Amino acid sequence: MFIGEYNHSIDSKGRLSIPSRFREELGEHFIITKGLDNCLFLYPLEEWKVVEDKLKKLPMTNKDARAFVRFFFAGAAECELDHQGRIRVPNNLRQHALLEKEAVIIGVATRVEIWSIQQWQQYNDDANLSYDEIAVKMQELGI
Repeated sequence: MFIGEYNHSIDSKGRLSIPSRFREELGEHFIITKGLDNCLFLYPLEEWKVVEDKLKKLPMTNKDARAFVRFFFAGAAECELDHQGRIRVPNNLRQHALLEKEAVIIGVATRVEIWSIQQWQQYNDDANLSYDEIAVKMQELGI
């Protein structure tokens, strides 16, 4: 399970160090793709297969389903760690996530998310719901 929050720099070649806590669980090869809220998602191959299977079951006759599948798969790329534990984030994905010099890498249970530091701060600052309101909504979902 992926948990925690880490700050790392992105070098001029678009390389980003992945926290050592995440490397083993991600494996040698994993998938990086456009995430929601202007971040990137990293999935171990086993988890990617689960997500892929769910997305394949969406009805192709539904316009929103087709749009989401295109968004998710078109931005996807296989990644691997270099000998220093870094990945090269493709240009299109850096642009999607507004990544420049600093990134925040967070664990979200079954995936890793990469955020620009500015987007992460804004996301946290702009939260429309207080934690108490979120807790009530989670209770409504049975959590």
